[in-house]
Amino acid sequence: MLRKFNNQRSLKDNLQLGAFTAITAGAVNVTSLILFFAFTSNVTGHYAIFAFELINGNFFRALVVFGWIFLFFIGSFLSNLIIINLSQKNTYLAHALPLVLEIICILSVGFYGDNFYNNTLKETEILIGLLLLSMGLQNGLTASISNFQIKTTHLTGATTDLGILFALFTKREQFATPEIVAKAKLLIVIFCAYIFGAIAAGFLYQMVQFKTFYFICITLFFIIFYDLRKISKNRIHQRARKYIKGK
Repeated sequence: MLRKFNNQRSLKDNLQLGAFTAITAGAVNVTSLILFFAFTSNVTGHYAIFAFELINGNFFRALVVFGWIFLFFIGSFLSNLIIINLSQKNTYLAHALPLVLEIICILSVGFYGDNFYNNTLKETEILIGLLLLSMGLQNGLTASISNFQIKTTHLTGATTDLGILFALFTKREQFATPEIVAKAKLLIVIFCAYIFGAIAAGFLYQMVQFKTFYFICITLFFIIFYDLRKISKNRIHQRARKYIKGK
Protein backbone atom coordinates (compact mmCIF):
# COMPACT_ATOMS: atom_id res chain seq x y z
CA MET A 1 0.00 0.00 0.00
CA LEU A 2 2.83 2.42 0.81
CA ARG A 3 5.83 1.06 -1.09
CA LYS A 4 4.95 2.40 -4.53
CA PHE A 5 4.53 5.89 -5.93
CA ASN A 6 2.26 7.40 -8.61
CA ASN A 7 2.31 5.42 -11.89
CA GLN A 8 4.08 2.46 -10.27
CA ARG A 9 0.97 1.75 -8.23
CA SER A 10 -1.48 -0.93 -9.36
CA LEU A 11 -5.26 -0.78 -9.02
CA LYS A 12 -4.95 -3.24 -6.13
CA ASP A 13 -2.52 -0.91 -4.32
CA ASN A 14 -4.95 1.99 -4.68
CA LEU A 15 -7.98 -0.06 -3.70
CA GLN A 16 -6.30 -1.25 -0.51
CA LEU A 17 -5.00 2.18 0.49
CA GLY A 18 -8.28 3.86 -0.45
CA ALA A 19 -10.38 1.38 1.52
CA PHE A 20 -8.40 1.48 4.77
CA THR A 21 -7.84 5.24 4.83
CA ALA A 22 -11.53 5.82 4.00
CA ILE A 23 -12.50 3.65 6.97
CA THR A 24 -10.29 5.85 9.15
CA ALA A 25 -11.72 9.08 7.76
CA GLY A 26 -15.33 7.97 8.15
CA ALA A 27 -14.69 6.81 11.72
CA VAL A 28 -12.91 10.03 12.74
CA ASN A 29 -15.58 12.21 11.18
CA VAL A 30 -18.53 10.50 12.87
CA THR A 31 -16.80 10.23 16.25
CA SER A 32 -15.91 13.93 16.24
CA LEU A 33 -19.45 14.77 15.19
CA ILE A 34 -20.86 12.82 18.14
CA LEU A 35 -18.33 14.22 20.62
CA PHE A 36 -17.78 17.78 19.44
CA PHE A 37 -20.65 18.47 16.99
CA ALA A 38 -18.01 19.23 14.34
CA PHE A 39 -16.86 17.63 11.09
CA THR A 40 -13.13 16.94 11.11
CA SER A 41 -12.41 14.91 7.98
CA ASN A 42 -12.70 17.96 5.70
CA VAL A 43 -12.77 21.77 5.84
CA THR A 44 -15.43 22.64 3.25
CA GLY A 45 -18.03 23.58 5.86
CA HIS A 46 -15.45 25.43 7.94
CA TYR A 47 -14.90 27.95 5.14
CA ALA A 48 -18.60 28.82 5.32
CA ILE A 49 -18.46 29.07 9.13
CA PHE A 50 -15.38 31.30 8.85
CA ALA A 51 -17.24 33.70 6.56
CA PHE A 52 -20.35 33.57 8.78
CA GLU A 53 -18.35 34.49 11.90
CA LEU A 54 -16.67 37.38 10.08
CA ILE A 55 -20.00 38.74 8.87
CA ASN A 56 -21.36 38.66 12.41
CA GLY A 57 -18.29 40.35 13.87
CA ASN A 58 -17.20 37.31 15.88
CA PHE A 59 -13.55 37.83 15.02
CA PHE A 60 -12.11 35.52 17.68
CA ARG A 61 -14.39 32.68 16.59
CA ALA A 62 -13.42 33.38 12.98
CA LEU A 63 -9.75 33.16 13.98
CA VAL A 64 -10.35 29.78 15.65
CA VAL A 65 -12.06 28.41 12.55
CA PHE A 66 -9.28 29.78 10.36
CA GLY A 67 -6.84 27.98 12.65
CA TRP A 68 -8.67 24.70 12.01
CA ILE A 69 -8.48 25.25 8.25
CA PHE A 70 -4.79 26.11 8.54
CA LEU A 71 -4.09 22.94 10.54
CA PHE A 72 -5.63 20.82 7.76
CA PHE A 73 -3.40 22.69 5.30
CA ILE A 74 -0.34 22.15 7.53
CA GLY A 75 -1.11 18.42 7.65
CA SER A 76 -1.07 18.17 3.87
CA PHE A 77 2.05 20.36 3.71
CA LEU A 78 3.93 18.20 6.21
CA SER A 79 2.99 14.97 4.43
CA ASN A 80 4.33 16.20 1.13
CA LEU A 81 7.38 17.85 2.66
CA ILE A 82 8.32 14.45 4.09
CA ILE A 83 7.56 12.65 0.82
CA ILE A 84 9.56 15.12 -1.29
CA ASN A 85 12.63 15.00 0.94
CA LEU A 86 12.71 11.30 1.86
CA SER A 87 11.30 9.43 -1.17
CA GLN A 88 14.63 9.07 -2.95
CA LYS A 89 16.27 7.66 0.19
CA ASN A 90 13.48 5.35 1.38
CA THR A 91 10.07 5.38 -0.31
CA TYR A 92 8.36 3.28 2.33
CA LEU A 93 9.64 5.43 5.20
CA ALA A 94 8.63 8.62 3.38
CA HIS A 95 5.09 7.29 2.97
CA ALA A 96 4.80 5.75 6.44
CA LEU A 97 5.95 8.77 8.48
CA PRO A 98 2.84 10.89 7.75
CA LEU A 99 0.70 8.00 9.01
CA VAL A 100 2.83 7.80 12.16
CA LEU A 101 2.19 11.51 12.76
CA GLU A 102 -1.51 10.93 12.10
CA ILE A 103 -1.57 8.13 14.66
CA ILE A 104 0.10 10.40 17.24
CA CYS A 105 -2.57 13.07 16.68
CA ILE A 106 -5.50 10.65 16.94
CA LEU A 107 -4.05 8.80 19.93
CA SER A 108 -3.49 12.14 21.68
CA VAL A 109 -7.15 13.04 21.23
CA GLY A 110 -8.25 9.64 22.51
CA PHE A 111 -5.91 9.67 25.52
CA TYR A 112 -6.71 13.24 26.56
CA GLY A 113 -10.42 12.76 26.07
CA ASP A 114 -10.46 9.52 27.99
CA ASN A 115 -8.48 10.86 30.96
CA PHE A 116 -8.66 14.66 31.22
CA TYR A 117 -11.46 16.09 29.07
CA ASN A 118 -13.83 18.42 30.95
CA ASN A 119 -15.97 19.37 27.95
CA THR A 120 -14.78 23.00 27.91
CA LEU A 121 -14.87 25.07 24.73
CA LYS A 122 -11.09 25.58 24.68
CA GLU A 123 -10.40 21.85 25.03
CA THR A 124 -12.91 21.05 22.30
CA GLU A 125 -11.35 23.57 19.91
CA ILE A 126 -7.87 22.11 20.44
CA LEU A 127 -9.02 18.50 19.98
CA ILE A 128 -10.92 19.41 16.80
CA GLY A 129 -7.73 21.07 15.53
CA LEU A 130 -5.68 17.93 16.19
CA LEU A 131 -8.17 15.77 14.28
CA LEU A 132 -8.16 18.18 11.34
CA LEU A 133 -4.35 18.08 11.36
CA SER A 134 -4.48 14.27 11.27
CA MET A 135 -6.90 14.26 8.34
CA GLY A 136 -4.75 16.78 6.47
CA LEU A 137 -1.77 14.47 6.93
CA GLN A 138 -3.77 11.53 5.60
CA ASN A 139 -5.31 13.31 2.64
CA GLY A 140 -2.02 14.89 1.63
CA LEU A 141 -0.33 11.49 1.70
CA THR A 142 -2.94 9.51 -0.22
CA ALA A 143 -3.46 12.17 -2.89
CA SER A 144 0.26 12.65 -3.43
CA ILE A 145 1.39 9.03 -3.75
CA SER A 146 -1.62 7.98 -5.86
CA ASN A 147 -1.29 10.79 -8.42
CA PHE A 148 -4.42 12.42 -6.92
CA GLN A 149 -6.60 9.35 -7.48
CA ILE A 150 -7.22 8.73 -3.76
CA LYS A 151 -8.79 11.37 -1.53
CA THR A 152 -10.59 9.71 1.32
CA THR A 153 -11.23 12.41 3.91
CA HIS A 154 -14.02 14.08 1.92
CA LEU A 155 -16.40 12.74 -0.69
CA THR A 156 -17.69 15.87 -2.45
CA GLY A 157 -15.33 15.64 -5.40
CA ALA A 158 -15.64 11.85 -5.43
CA THR A 159 -19.44 12.11 -5.67
CA THR A 160 -19.06 14.52 -8.60
CA ASP A 161 -16.57 12.19 -10.32
CA LEU A 162 -18.83 9.19 -9.80
CA GLY A 163 -21.76 11.08 -11.32
CA ILE A 164 -19.62 11.89 -14.37
CA LEU A 165 -18.46 8.29 -14.70
CA PHE A 166 -21.99 6.90 -14.47
CA ALA A 167 -23.03 9.34 -17.20
CA LEU A 168 -20.16 8.05 -19.35
CA PHE A 169 -21.31 4.48 -18.76
CA THR A 170 -24.59 5.26 -20.55
CA LYS A 171 -22.38 5.14 -23.66
CA ARG A 172 -20.36 2.10 -22.63
CA GLU A 173 -19.22 1.22 -26.14
CA GLN A 174 -17.61 4.65 -26.41
CA PHE A 175 -16.34 5.48 -22.92
CA ALA A 176 -16.03 2.27 -20.86
CA THR A 177 -12.24 2.08 -21.10
CA PRO A 178 -10.28 0.01 -18.54
CA GLU A 179 -9.00 3.24 -16.93
CA ILE A 180 -12.50 4.65 -16.40
CA VAL A 181 -13.84 1.33 -15.09
CA ALA A 182 -10.90 1.12 -12.66
CA LYS A 183 -11.57 4.65 -11.42
CA ALA A 184 -15.25 3.83 -10.85
CA LYS A 185 -14.28 0.71 -8.85
CA LEU A 186 -11.90 2.77 -6.71
CA LEU A 187 -14.52 5.43 -5.97
CA ILE A 188 -17.19 2.87 -5.07
CA VAL A 189 -14.77 1.10 -2.71
CA ILE A 190 -13.90 4.43 -1.06
CA PHE A 191 -17.60 5.27 -0.59
CA CYS A 192 -18.40 1.88 0.92
CA ALA A 193 -15.35 1.94 3.20
CA TYR A 194 -16.09 5.46 4.43
CA ILE A 195 -19.67 4.55 5.30
CA PHE A 196 -18.54 1.32 6.96
CA GLY A 197 -16.02 3.22 9.08
CA ALA A 198 -18.62 5.80 10.06
CA ILE A 199 -21.24 3.22 11.08
CA ALA A 200 -18.70 1.05 12.94
CA ALA A 201 -17.38 4.05 14.87
CA GLY A 202 -20.91 5.16 15.74
CA PHE A 203 -21.70 1.80 17.32
CA LEU A 204 -18.27 1.56 18.95
CA TYR A 205 -18.61 4.99 20.55
CA GLN A 206 -21.73 3.86 22.41
CA MET A 207 -19.58 1.26 24.18
CA VAL A 208 -16.16 2.87 24.68
CA GLN A 209 -16.57 6.64 24.04
CA PHE A 210 -13.14 8.30 23.57
CA LYS A 211 -11.43 4.91 23.33
CA THR A 212 -12.96 4.71 19.84
CA PHE A 213 -9.93 6.68 18.66
CA TYR A 214 -7.64 3.86 19.84
CA PHE A 215 -9.50 1.41 17.63
CA ILE A 216 -9.32 3.82 14.69
CA CYS A 217 -5.53 3.80 14.99
CA ILE A 218 -5.49 0.02 14.58
CA THR A 219 -6.47 0.51 10.94
CA LEU A 220 -3.56 2.90 10.42
CA PHE A 221 -1.14 0.52 12.14
CA PHE A 222 -2.34 -2.21 9.78
CA ILE A 223 -1.54 -0.03 6.74
CA ILE A 224 1.98 0.61 8.04
CA PHE A 225 2.79 -2.98 9.03
CA TYR A 226 1.19 -4.55 5.93
CA ASP A 227 3.98 -3.19 3.76
CA LEU A 228 6.64 -3.64 6.43
CA ARG A 229 5.91 -7.35 6.42
CA LYS A 230 6.23 -7.51 2.63
CA ILE A 231 9.46 -5.50 2.67
CA SER A 232 10.95 -7.92 5.21
CA LYS A 233 9.96 -10.91 3.06
CA ASN A 234 11.51 -9.33 -0.04
CA ARG A 235 14.76 -8.66 1.80
CA ILE A 236 14.90 -12.27 3.01
CA HIS A 237 14.31 -13.52 -0.55
CA GLN A 238 17.02 -11.19 -1.93
CA ARG A 239 19.53 -12.37 0.66
CA ALA A 240 18.64 -15.99 -0.09
CA ARG A 241 19.21 -15.43 -3.83
CA LYS A 242 22.56 -13.76 -3.20
CA TYR A 243 23.56 -16.65 -0.93
CA ILE A 244 22.56 -19.22 -3.60
CA LYS A 245 24.40 -17.33 -6.34
CA GLY A 246 27.44 -17.04 -4.10
CA LYS A 247 27.55 -20.80 -3.79
